[in-house]
Amino acid sequence: MIWQDLARQALPREPVALISVLATEGSAPRGPGARMAITAGAMAGTIGGGRLEHQLVAQARAILAHRAGSWRVQDYPLGPLLGQCCGGRVRVMVEHLADAAWFDAPTLTILREGGVERSALDKRPAMAIPARGPLPAPGFAFAEPQDGPRLPLMLFGAGHVGQAIAGRMDGLPLSLGWYDSRAEYDRPGVVIAPEAELVECAASAGGDCAVLILTHDHGLDYRLVAAALRSRARFVGLIGSATKRARFLARLRGEGVDAARLTCPIGIPGITGKEPDTIAIAVLAQLLSLPMAAAMEQAA
Repeated sequence: MIWQDLARQALPREPVALISVLATEGSAPRGPGARMAITAGAMAGTIGGGRLEHQLVAQARAILAHRAGSWRVQDYPLGPLLGQCCGGRVRVMVEHLADAAWFDAPTLTILREGGVERSALDKRPAMAIPARGPLPAPGFAFAEPQDGPRLPLMLFGAGHVGQAIAGRMDGLPLSLGWYDSRAEYDRPGVVIAPEAELVECAASAGGDCAVLILTHDHGLDYRLVAAALRSRARFVGLIGSATKRARFLARLRGEGVDAARLTCPIGIPGITGKEPDTIAIAVLAQLLSLPMAAAMEQAA
């Protein structure tokens, strides 16, 4: 049973709580728009399972004791909570549902003192809710995130090209985990972690995941490439020239690493510009050309 079915069947006979993933940073179990409906004796949907889901289900059942429309937004650090490398965070809203009328269309959501106000999302500008910064207060308006098939992307490097790629992902069916080791690159969306943790993170890439490597250091690039190729990642992309590719391939062969999945240079063929914006568009087009079967299976 999907979460909408449970909510529609239960309302208005019994209270229903809704858990919504509003925003994520780093590698999260599910992306923005993932939801669960909770009643006193049933649940439907998932936000990824594990300790995070267990804690939020308990909070959802607690909010059922409050009046319909009650809500709270909370942040969860994923590293300590889930035992994940590279940290990351999830911003989640738990609410006591007032109605189910908005389920089938994108909405503009406004948080009010007395409840959650939703209306059709028209041409008015509406920002996506951020994963970090002050928690949204009453009066905050945002576009309700929509769940759907997304290709998980691990992006290593927050320099000019990394920023160009991340800055063009809004509205694309990609779920971004963005990492760097340099403290000066701490910005919304980027998880800062030591190099050894970044390598662990690349090694943990799942079979539905794409990995892009474009750090400031060739040595770190190599360690990330080797780790990602030893993982189950379906795509491993490395920024660099033909010379860099040849050097990496020779070293990988010497260490017994199968480099058949390595894509270097990155980007769809025929686009040769070196500007960060040009590279970003070519790389995103390449990622969008990957079959979405695995991502669709994860989102189902």
